[in-house]
Amino acid sequence: MPQNMGHTREEITAGSIDASLTITYQWSQSRKLNTFTFGGHVFAARRCLSTAQCPDRICAGEIKRRMKHITPNSLSAETPLRAPTRRALAKQATRLKVLTAARHLFSEQGYEGATIRDIAAAAGMSTGAVFANFTDKSDLFREIMSDDMAALSAAMEDAAQRGHGVEDGLLKIFSAGYSFYQSRMQLARAAFSVSWDADGGQTLRGMPYSNGIQEVFARQLAIAVDKGELSQEAEIKLRSQMLFDTYLSNYPHAIFDGWSLDALQSRARDQIRILLAGARRG
Repeated sequence: MPQNMGHTREEITAGSIDASLTITYQWSQSRKLNTFTFGGHVFAARRCLSTAQCPDRICAGEIKRRMKHITPNSLSAETPLRAPTRRALAKQATRLKVLTAARHLFSEQGYEGATIRDIAAAAGMSTGAVFANFTDKSDLFREIMSDDMAALSAAMEDAAQRGHGVEDGLLKIFSAGYSFYQSRMQLARAAFSVSWDADGGQTLRGMPYSNGIQEVFARQLAIAVDKGELSQEAEIKLRSQMLFDTYLSNYPHAIFDGWSLDALQSRARDQIRILLAGARRG
């Protein structure tokens, strides 16, 4: 599970509706159930890859987009969220135990080495209990990676804010990513393996938080353009894609060659300098 196991809360002022009206939503990194409150009411939501997967509930990622379509008067017809039942809480606890065991085994044995039977045994339950919560091993792994990508994006964003200038900011983004997986390179190796699998690879590569990491790079470049560090013709979209690809390209050195964090940072520093060379002002 992500290193921050608590709930995440965020408040958004619904300026398009009423400047005094606020939406608050929260979700748990360890499970897909979310809640958000609007106008004093609490509603169920799901964090998922697309609205098509949960058409009867509002996805947390869709709240901002749908705000302008909601009015306080329309909320009276909604049913407030009830407290979870004991059975629901037990199911959530089981799901968490499975995810914790799976993360440990994927980190130690890689994706191929960890079996559903091993995961069930490590969690202290039957394989049937695992399949009651996850379709298969790839579904379980995607859930872990979704949580990781959310935590990793946040760590990179925080690191970027401590940067002094565009090159230092980008280097801190790279370093935050490598530090995140430094003690669990087998899990990173598993992610690369699964991402190029013919069956489930496209789903993993297309996860929203993967795009979110690329957006962290794009925001850092945009800030540099605003500050005059980079030219207005910096081609932010293309360069952010190149930075993301470069960031990923260094993982094989860590996974297979045992490169240290210092070695990865040194290489990343040179790569960033070259990638920004054509975008400098003057």
